Amino acid sequence: MRIWFRPKLVDAFRQYSAADLRMDLVAGVTVGVVALPLAMAFGIASGVTPAAGIYTAIVAGFLISVLGGTRVSIGGPTGAFIAILYGIYQQYGANNAAVCTIMAGGFLVLMGLCRAGTLIKFIPFPVTMGFTSGIAIVILFTQVKDFLGLEMKRVPVDFLHQLREIFSHLGTIHSATFLLAIGSLVAIRIWPDRWGRYVPGSIIVLTAGTILVGLTQTSGSFGLATIGSRFGGIPQGPPVFTPLHVDWFHLHELIRPAFTIALLAAIESLLCAVVADGMTDDRHDSNTELVAQGIANICTPLLGGIAATGAIARTATNVKNGARSPIAGIVHAFVLLVIVLVAAPLAKFIPLAVLSAVLVNVALNMGEWHHFARLRKWPRSDASVFLLTFVLTVAIDLTVAVEAGLIMAAALFIKRISELTNVNAITETQPGNHSHVQMSLPAGVMVYRMHGAFFFGAVDKLETALKRAGQEPEVLILQIAEVMAIDATGLNALEDLFEKLARKKRHLILVGPHTQPLLAIEKCGLMQRLGMDNLCAELPMALARAEAILAGNTAGQSGGKG
Repeated sequence: MRIWFRPKLVDAFRQYSAADLRMDLVAGVTVGVVALPLAMAFGIASGVTPAAGIYTAIVAGFLISVLGGTRVSIGGPTGAFIAILYGIYQQYGANNAAVCTIMAGGFLVLMGLCRAGTLIKFIPFPVTMGFTSGIAIVILFTQVKDFLGLEMKRVPVDFLHQLREIFSHLGTIHSATFLLAIGSLVAIRIWPDRWGRYVPGSIIVLTAGTILVGLTQTSGSFGLATIGSRFGGIPQGPPVFTPLHVDWFHLHELIRPAFTIALLAAIESLLCAVVADGMTDDRHDSNTELVAQGIANICTPLLGGIAATGAIARTATNVKNGARSPIAGIVHAFVLLVIVLVAAPLAKFIPLAVLSAVLVNVALNMGEWHHFARLRKWPRSDASVFLLTFVLTVAIDLTVAVEAGLIMAAALFIKRISELTNVNAITETQPGNHSHVQMSLPAGVMVYRMHGAFFFGAVDKLETALKRAGQEPEVLILQIAEVMAIDATGLNALEDLFEKLARKKRHLILVGPHTQPLLAIEKCGLMQRLGMDNLCAELPMALARAEAILAGNTAGQSGGKG
């Protein structure tokens, strides 16, 4: 019996060498340092503390590496969750937000157990790119307060209220904060890639900003907001168990946001796995990865963290620094833990302006801005789905955007497929219609050729074609050799047509069904009722069968009665 849940860590120890360990250690330490400012920034932007972001990177990073289905993927908090988590924390509170994340973890585990990992690829590209660009805009606007140093108590969840609050407080811009933020952003953007492989620009500006505040904190000449001034610093210790209270009466209200978190985690983690595969020439196990993501999201909130998933940028950094196995991800988690245990007191000097610049850079890199210029070249339906998802993500929330985007994309897909389905009357057989000679149709016989998928979106085309004829033949032949697929609605239409004809002592013949339609017709019992004589491989055989029925052949009469 094949064991389907097999973490990549199990296979990593096969032929694992000292050289591999050395490369994993270097990559793990580097990614741990890179993850530090991001983890704090994502925690703050999500509406919680910087410590929650770091704890997420430690706990989720460790569990995803130990249990995951990829060799080099790095797990932790990401920008994709900021929009949804901030709204949940504001609306339901920290406790319910943690419960919501645990529910999302449960959904992810169920997805993995149900082998749904491969289904994520069916989410349309315009939907994923639309909400990704929308999330980038949401991140940018949530950072305006700290980037400009505005004297706002908090940033509203609703986008229009955000705009109103921001514009009403533009007169409170703190010049020192803005100069530090813009300087940090520029430094991050121009930091050479060849140096960033070893020391990322975000670490440079974080260190420089912390030193600046530390040296001037006594005089208070700059008045910069810091982690210490807003959050009181970061606890100097490992993550500890945090008991949660479940509000069973309002639990149903968390199902939709929990499913959105699960869907986002699944999409981003599997996209991250695909990116890692492309960089390492490996192949991930999507279902194992989903289970690992689910377990991480169940455990992390219990240890003071937030939602987590695979982080594409950190994974790419991991690969570029030579990671060979999940050991690198485990090392990255331990590096963050050591930093918390040793350097936590220094965190109180970290300026929020620098962390805001780090997040603005993330948003600028995250947004799929080039797709806006390509919209005119896309099919109008895909462009509409992209814009709808983008606008709803920004203006309302991510849950509504994903739901609406998927519904619209599905509706447009059904419309496209139905347009490819055709039902045409054949007045005389021609070469190419499974006949090598031309012959006239017998009186009382009508032949219709169906092409495409015969499903719920195209059933009306058969009904319309039959009504257009204005008469019912003694024998109706449906040539379905070019019908590649049929669903329950299509089968029901065929059954209704057969029964309608049978009640009037008329007959139905099917010609050349492919494998899927043939198996479906057999499984639903229509083949038995139709009679094997009325299921023909080619049109000449069907015409001969029709002539036999019209001539009063006994076999034809019994077959027509089903």
